[in-house]
Amino acid sequence: MVREQIVELSTSFGNMYIWLYKQTPLHRQNFIKLADSGFYNGTTFHRIVPDFVIQGGDPNSKDNDPNNDGQGGPGYTIPAEFVDSLKNIRGSVATARLSDGVNPTKASSGSQFYINMKHNTNLDKNYTVFGIVMKGIEIADQIVAQPRNTSTNRPLTNINMQVKILYKSAVEIKNEYGFTIPQ
Repeated sequence: MVREQIVELSTSFGNMYIWLYKQTPLHRQNFIKLADSGFYNGTTFHRIVPDFVIQGGDPNSKDNDPNNDGQGGPGYTIPAEFVDSLKNIRGSVATARLSDGVNPTKASSGSQFYINMKHNTNLDKNYTVFGIVMKGIEIADQIVAQPRNTSTNRPLTNINMQVKILYKSAVEIKNEYGFTIPQ
């Protein structure tokens, strides 16, 4: 039986389950590698913007200095993997990146990612979409609704995450998460 790798992202609000697209192999492999190593554990959703995104995965968010959140990573970037069929729609997972002025190739952050809270198709072909929340988008809705500093969009209270990789069959994914694996 083939076992698929899926992401369980746990927060104090509950769990989200994420499918990582096989059409973006560099981003998929990187996320799995970081999750398996424990890299994401204890990082926070350091940016929440209502009707837009929640963003996390910065190792700087583990320290006590909120002013450096959003600036960290594992020390490398990933080449962009734009796929026409993968859009910045509600629930999609994509990578953060530096601006075009310093990053004209649109290379992705090595670890920071965001979850779209609505259709943000204006971001297509600018940020690599590499996954989709299969189950638990209501957890992201709770996170984005938390009180925040409106000038930095940082939550007033840390929203920590734990991330691990689960192994499930296609049947288990369909039965447990109501998700059919894309062909």
